Amino acid sequence: MTAMEIPDIFSRAAVDALKTRIQRLSPDTRPQWGRMNAAQMLAHASKPYDTLFDADYQRRYPPHTGLMRLLLKWLVKPLVVGSRPYKPNTRTAPSYVVADERDLVRERDKLFGYLDRVQAEGRSGFEGRLSYSFGPLTAAEWNVLFYKHLDHHLRQFGV
Repeated sequence: MTAMEIPDIFSRAAVDALKTRIQRLSPDTRPQWGRMNAAQMLAHASKPYDTLFDADYQRRYPPHTGLMRLLLKWLVKPLVVGSRPYKPNTRTAPSYVVADERDLVRERDKLFGYLDRVQAEGRSGFEGRLSYSFGPLTAAEWNVLFYKHLDHHLRQFGV
């Protein structure tokens, strides 16, 4: 798989473009692969932001530490913050699985809030910020992590 172009998620233009794609989803939008429906996908797409901004999520799923963080940093981080797109049907971390029914509008609005917050905090707010799984990341790595994950799932639903 070749490298993908990663827009700057800290820019208003990139956030607006993502929101436009998300707005095209409806409860009837079907995935091209995988088991999630559109509302579940939006809830899943919020998980990276939940690890940063949602205190309830942080209490239920404490950050990885020690050997687990080291293994994730060596084995998984290059895939997550690298420029190659994710393959369809890539395994999901258990804490990111969304199996219950969700409301599409509620999940969309939550994700929109997260996107706005990331854009408002900007690159400086993410330079060296601690990742749930990988330890400190650069703003460029956060950009790839956020954009690539969301783009992967929007492509999954054809938007």
